[in-house]
Amino acid sequence: MPKIAFLACPITLPTSPTRRSDAFEHDLLLAALKAGLAGRADLIDLDWRAPLEELAGFDLAYLGTPWDYTDAKDEFLERLEAIAAAGVIVCNPVEVIRWNSDKLYLRELERRGASSIPTLWPESAGPSDVLAAFDHFGADRVVVKRRVGAGAIGQDSFSRTAPPPADWRIEQPAMIQPFLPAIQSEGEHSFIFVDGRFSHALIKQASHGDYRIQSLYGGIERAVEPAAADLAAAQGIMAMLPFAQPPLYARIDMVRLDGGALAVIEAELIEPYLYPEQGEKFGQMLADAMLAALAKHN
Repeated sequence: MPKIAFLACPITLPTSPTRRSDAFEHDLLLAALKAGLAGRADLIDLDWRAPLEELAGFDLAYLGTPWDYTDAKDEFLERLEAIAAAGVIVCNPVEVIRWNSDKLYLRELERRGASSIPTLWPESAGPSDVLAAFDHFGADRVVVKRRVGAGAIGQDSFSRTAPPPADWRIEQPAMIQPFLPAIQSEGEHSFIFVDGRFSHALIKQASHGDYRIQSLYGGIERAVEPAAADLAAAQGIMAMLPFAQPPLYARIDMVRLDGGALAVIEAELIEPYLYPEQGEKFGQMLADAMLAALAKHN
C-alpha cells in the first residue's frame, strides 16, 4: 500500500507543545484526506524537518500544514528538492513552490492579464513608504504585507489618520496595497481546485472590527455556489499559471473591486488550508488525484 506523508510543522502537529490555536485546520484537512484514502494508502503527518531518510520512505509528500516555512524559505525549498531527489513525488512540485513562495508572482499574473490589486513592491518598508503609498494610490488606508508570508502574520494596515509610528519597519521585501472595503463588507472569495478541476467555493469574513479573515483572528467562512462570472474569473487565474500541468491543489483567493469584478489576492499553491468542511467531495477528489499521480509515476 502506498505511503503518503502529510508534511506539517511543530505549530500544527497534534503532539506539539507549541501548537497554534488555528491548528484544528490541520486536523480537519488530515481527516478529510484520510477518509478519501481509506483502504488505498497510508497517510502519516510529520514534520517537514524530519530526517531525510525517514521522509525518503514515502511514495508521495503532500504539503499539508508546514506553516513555519515562511521564516525558513531557503531551507524549506532545499528540503523539498532533497525529498524529490530521493524519488518521492512532491505535491505541489518544487518548481511550483519556488515560483509561489514570493508574492512577486502576482506581477507575472498581472502581465498575463489577471485582474489585480494595485501594488507597490519596496525591498523593505518604513513609514515613508506608507505615506508615499497613500498619495500613489489616492487612498486613505493601505495594507502592508510580507512578500514571503502567510496567514496575515506580520501584516499591518495604516490610514492617513493612524499612520505607522516612526520606528515601524518591515525589514524584508514587502508589498503595499490600497485597502479594499469589500474585504469587510462582502469578504474574501476562495475557489478550491484539485488537479485543475473546480471543487468548491466559499466566502471568508473577518470578525467585527477586523479585516483579517483567517480563523487565527476570529474569521469565519461559509460555502457558496459561485456566480458563473466569479467562477470564470478564478478559472481564468488557473489558466494563467505558468506550468505545463495544473497543480495537484490550488486555492485562488479573490476580492471584489468597485466595478463588480473579482481581482486576485493570491494564488495559493504551497500549503493553503483547503476548507474540506465546505467541500463535501473534496477529500475524495484530492485522494483520487494523489493516487492518480502515483499511478502515473509508477
